[in-house]
Amino acid sequence: MSGTPTRAQPKPKTKPWTRPNPKPQSARTRLSTAQKNAAQQRADENGRRYPNLVDNMWASRHLAKDGSPKA
Repeated sequence: MSGTPTRAQPKPKTKPWTRPNPKPQSARTRLSTAQKNAAQQRADENGRRYPNLVDNMWASRHLAKDGSPKA
């Protein structure tokens, strides 16, 4: 145990559905059709019938409007 560094427990993060939206209403955009399809595919791969908030957040963060990966 002397060679193993001690680590503090990670602080619990608030869930995305309880956090306030950081963007003002005017800056919010809807998912494109390609992003919706990617979120649906991700939900299907994980055994869910419909994409949930996390799938939609993933699609908006990682995919451009045309469905290509963001740089």
